[in-house]
Order: sequence, then C-alpha cells, then structure tokens
Amino acid sequence: MRNAREKLKQGLDMDGLKFLDDMARMATGALGSVSEVRHQIKAMVKQRVDQILAESELVTRAEFDRVEALAARARAKVEELEARLDSLEGKKKSPAKAKTAKKAAPKKTATRKKAKK
Repeated sequence: MRNAREKLKQGLDMDGLKFLDDMARMATGALGSVSEVRHQIKAMVKQRVDQILAESELVTRAEFDRVEALAARARAKVEELEARLDSLEGKKKSPAKAKTAKKAAPKKTATRKKAKK
C-alpha cells in the first residue's frame, strides 16, 4: 500500500506542478499582452495630444525666446534713441515732467488741427 500511496502522491505532485507551470505561462502571456496594450494606448494618446497641439496654433519655446530677444533689443534701442533725442534737444526730462509733456502733446496737436480747418 505504501507504494500505491507514494505513486499516487507523486502523480498528484506532478499534476500540480504541471498545473502551476501552465498557470505561470498564462500569467506571463497575459502580462506581455497587457504591456503591449499599454504601449499602444500610450502611443495613441501621444499622437492625439500632438494633433491637438498642432491644431491650436501654439508657439514653440524657441520661437517665443527669439521674439522675446527681439523685443528686448527693440526696447533698448528705443531707450537709446530717447536719450539721444533728449540730449539733442538739450533737455533732461525728469519722469514727472515727461508724463506731463506726453499728456500735453496730444492736446496741442488737436488744437492745431482745429486751427487749420
């Protein structure tokens, strides 16, 4: 009887190991499939985001930096020309006088236009 029990026990162990081995193969295959699906979803989402960004007319960082540099150079040039103009006119305007002069200038041009008519 011992031999029969041992044989039965060995048979069950072999079947159990085979079952576990089959389950491990299925799990590995399922993980591979899940991983593949994850990569496909990631690629589709990236493609859609790229499409939305292309349609929304956004500027790139490089374009923004170029325009910002141009604006800074233009600001510096304007300040340089204002200083040069002030020195040619012989005036050194203070910030308070400059604001007053700017407000008065449009009124003078408006009166000149009326006078010409």
